[in-house]
Amino acid sequence: MKKFQLFAIAFLIAQGSFSQSESAFETGEWLKFKMSYSGWMKAGNATLKIKESVINEKPVYHVVGKGWTTGAIKWFFKVKDRYESYFDKQTGLPYKFIRNIDEGGYTKNLEIVFDQVNQKAHIHDKKHNKKFIIETKPNVQDLVSAYYYLRNQIDASNLKKGDEFTTQMFFDKENYRFKLKYIGEEVIRTKFGKVKTLKFIPHVMAGRVFKEEEGLTLWVSNDKNRIPLRIKADLAIGSLRADLEAFKGLKHSFKIVVE
Repeated sequence: MKKFQLFAIAFLIAQGSFSQSESAFETGEWLKFKMSYSGWMKAGNATLKIKESVINEKPVYHVVGKGWTTGAIKWFFKVKDRYESYFDKQTGLPYKFIRNIDEGGYTKNLEIVFDQVNQKAHIHDKKHNKKFIIETKPNVQDLVSAYYYLRNQIDASNLKKGDEFTTQMFFDKENYRFKLKYIGEEVIRTKFGKVKTLKFIPHVMAGRVFKEEEGLTLWVSNDKNRIPLRIKADLAIGSLRADLEAFKGLKHSFKIVVE
């Protein structure tokens, strides 16, 4: 279900020309998001958790993202998604990506191994028992790794309204050129209180899902964590919103605006 995937799409944020000397996250971080449709109907939940693993004798971060429907929606359209990314602790480049989803009976089970040196994606379509190789762009990111790469690169002091950044992404079986525009700072009300944020608009394809090219908006905390606090998508029919519901294991202090 494309509408439910919007939460994941928001993590396709470009790396651009950002620079932050200290890591924004560490092993053990866990984030939970509440999703709602058209501002009132509870649609589901999503979580992101950082673990550690080893690939080809290299220590890597292993991030597991899960999404599932809740409330009345799950009775007529059940979603159970799982995304995993294994990426280098130093460079942030992914070595392996897993997408295992069930969205109202529509299923996919893909495992992608990235050869960053030779710029190849080795894809195993487990559902159809097929394997093939597709050429990728240099320093390509997957759906999940891009978000964490960005968090380690943002430098708010160098951002100006209207700045645009691009990056090369690989999702499922295709390469994408993704563009992001910085809108400015904004203080928003959250479950935890008022929080200073940085606001971005990713450029997406208008049509069946999105109302317009700039129909997706992202707010991230304007602190050293750079965690997403809110994601809003204007769809062809209605809107979808995700809000941070809970968190554990943040590396840096989470700042609330004190009035």
